[in-house]
Amino acid sequence: MARKPRTKIKLKTHRGAAKRFKLTSTGKVMRMHSGKRHLLGSKKPKRMRRLGKSVVVSPNDAAKVRRQLPYGL
Repeated sequence: MARKPRTKIKLKTHRGAAKRFKLTSTGKVMRMHSGKRHLLGSKKPKRMRRLGKSVVVSPNDAAKVRRQLPYGL
């Protein structure tokens, strides 16, 4: 009886992480700022501009995020 060759199982992407983080072509993990959902009238325009831009995830957390995104979405 012929045996099927063993293949590695596919890893599942953490869907919550896929919506929150992006990987750049150089391998950095990017995220968006929080704090843009409500109470926007009391926030200064300069602060709102800063919150609208994406930022690099800290190196301590980047390894955890990469584990959740095995195929580098």
